[in-house]
Amino acid sequence: MSGLLTQMTQSSLDRLEQARARESEKALWARVSDMPPAPALRLSPEGFDIIAECKLHSPSAGDLSANTSDVESRVTDYACGGACAVSVLTEPLRFGGQLEHLTRAARVLAPHDVPVMRKDFLVDPYQVMEGRAAGAGGVLVIVRMLDKSRITALLDCAAMLKMFVLLEAFDAADLEVASEVLAQRRGHDEQILVGLNCRDLDKLTVEFSRLSELADSMPSGYPPVAESGVLTPDDVENAVGLGYRVALIGTTLMNSPKPRELLGKMLATGRQTAMSLTTRKLRIAKGEAVEE
Repeated sequence: MSGLLTQMTQSSLDRLEQARARESEKALWARVSDMPPAPALRLSPEGFDIIAECKLHSPSAGDLSANTSDVESRVTDYACGGACAVSVLTEPLRFGGQLEHLTRAARVLAPHDVPVMRKDFLVDPYQVMEGRAAGAGGVLVIVRMLDKSRITALLDCAAMLKMFVLLEAFDAADLEVASEVLAQRRGHDEQILVGLNCRDLDKLTVEFSRLSELADSMPSGYPPVAESGVLTPDDVENAVGLGYRVALIGTTLMNSPKPRELLGKMLATGRQTAMSLTTRKLRIAKGEAVEE
C-alpha cells in the first residue's frame, strides 16, 4: 500500500475508534434502520453519467475552495447540471472533509432526488452506517486498502441499507481482487459500480493511459467508472469510447466558477458519443457499412 493509503488507513481507524466511543454499533444500526431510504442512483439510458465531487482540498491540487462559497450551492449546481450522484469527501486530515458536509449536501439534494456518496477511506461496516446516518445513499470502497473478507463485509452492510457502492481499483491486481469478490456475489440484490482510478498514489500524478490499458480488465456486468484525469469534454469522449459508463469528476468541477455549465457540456459530449457508438454497433450487427 502507498504511503498515502497507509496514512489514511490509520487515520480512518482512529476516527472509527472515536466514533464507537460516542455511539455503539447497536445504537447506530437501530438509528439507520429506521431512516427512510435515500434517493436511488439512476443511470441514464443515454449511456453516460457523471458523479460530481465536492471536496475542499486535495493532496495533489491543494486548496479547492476558491470557487465554492458553500457546500450547498456547489452541490445544487451539480444536481441542476445533471449529475447522477454527488460524491462528498468526509476525510478531514488531507481532504478537508467532515460528515457535516455530507449531511448538508444530502439535505439540499433530497428535493432533486439525487443521492450523495460518502467518499472516504472506509475500513469497517460501522462507517457505512455512519455515512447512511449522515444522509448518504452510497459509499466508496477502496479495494487496495482491504482484504476480501473486509470488502465483503462493507458490501453486505451497504446492500442491507440499500446503498450503492463504488468499488475502486487502481491497477490490474486490484481489478482481479474486485472480480473475485464480485464473482461470489452474483444474484445479490445490490447496486455496485466498479471504478478505475488513474491517480498514482505515490507521485500523486494522473496516468490517463491506465483507462485504455485496463479497459478490458473491468469486471463485466458492473457499470465501469473512470476516475481521475477526466478534465475536459475530449477526455469524456475518450473515456466513453473506451467503454466507461460513468466518470467521477472532482477537481475540474471544483475549480470551475460555472460548474453547472461545465457539467452539462461534459454530459452532452459523453451521451452523444455513447449514442453514436450504440448506433454504430447496431449498424454493424445488421451488416450495414459504417465509416472507419
